Amino acid sequence: MAQTAEMSSLADLTWARGFTDPAWVRRFTTAGRETVPSRSVWRGRNRPQELVTARPRELPTAEGGHGLDSLPITAPDGRVLTLRELFDAAQTDAFLVLHRGKVVHETYLHGCESHIPHFNASAAKSYIGLLAALLEHQGLLDRTTRVSTYVPELSGTAFGEADVDHLLHMGTWMSYAGRPYDKALEAQRYAAILAPRLRPYGYTGPASIREHLATARATAAPGTGFRYENGNVEALAEVLRRITGTTTSELLSELLWSRIGAEEDAYYVLDSEGAESACGGFSATARDVARLGEMLRCGGAVGGLQVVPESVAAAIATGVPDGYPRRVHFPGAPETTPATLSYHDLWWIPNDPYGSFMASGIHGQRLFVSPGLDLVVTHFASQVMSPAVPPAPLVQAFLRIGAHLNG
Repeated sequence: MAQTAEMSSLADLTWARGFTDPAWVRRFTTAGRETVPSRSVWRGRNRPQELVTARPRELPTAEGGHGLDSLPITAPDGRVLTLRELFDAAQTDAFLVLHRGKVVHETYLHGCESHIPHFNASAAKSYIGLLAALLEHQGLLDRTTRVSTYVPELSGTAFGEADVDHLLHMGTWMSYAGRPYDKALEAQRYAAILAPRLRPYGYTGPASIREHLATARATAAPGTGFRYENGNVEALAEVLRRITGTTTSELLSELLWSRIGAEEDAYYVLDSEGAESACGGFSATARDVARLGEMLRCGGAVGGLQVVPESVAAAIATGVPDGYPRRVHFPGAPETTPATLSYHDLWWIPNDPYGSFMASGIHGQRLFVSPGLDLVVTHFASQVMSPAVPPAPLVQAFLRIGAHLNG
């Protein structure tokens, strides 16, 4: 009998080691640069952009008390949670809410602090998408160009034979090293490339991101459908490095991090060849990620500085190009879950009435930006990945908070 993807994932436990251990997850999400090589994303010499805390009288009264702590949040399964119960369910490490540019809630748990960079996981994919959009706006990147034109070494691979736009929309279908594609297992194999101690005994696979990408072969034509896969982002990051002649860390610093008024340097973890893990190896503080979101909420501006062209900021949530699915499943969601999200330039689009968009990563990392609700939320967590642990209703909580703050 054919083995299902779920059965295969559960059977190959060596690849899932640690992802169901809360202590291991939190160690990695808060101390990544202590376990593998890393490279700083410089905040620049500018003074930090001040985050002003809203006064209590500026906030609406929540049901049953003041502030957001007692605000009831209804999960899709009908559960009603308070914010504190949500934190417990999500194993939250940091939670910050900006409304109209002011801090209305800020919480740190489990030893996380405001100055400590936290793992962003796949939320970092969206930042690469933003860099690509900026380079396209500058005329340096053509999304209709074949990837191998920029990176000849990827010629013949699933990513090299795709267009840049396919990478930006997870439009490639591939298998690695000739094995059947299993999303969960491939994610663990990718992690093993970066962290040798995660490799099973006798591991003989790729030791770098470059070697990993070289094993990818197409199993369908680019643009056939949506498949959420890290390799798309790693190939795209290499395209951006070739165009600019600089590292991903330097590029992010120059175009974004040094211009948003960040308080702290961020960092990327590196592979054995010194390449950044662009698809998920980025860490930054909750406050600085919120600053990035606030810049986008404000049409790309920070104070009087236009960091991102307004047209680039506005394009994030304006829809999905023709030829791509308008509704996709969130990674890890059961197949029975309705496909309600869109995906555009590596950002998730909730399709709500407020023009919201979101960067999202494993273990509960989120940057939620909602121009229509004047809202930015950063959520960092260390939630274990297990069928026994239901996902916390984070997006529902963000929308509930935004609606409440807007009266």
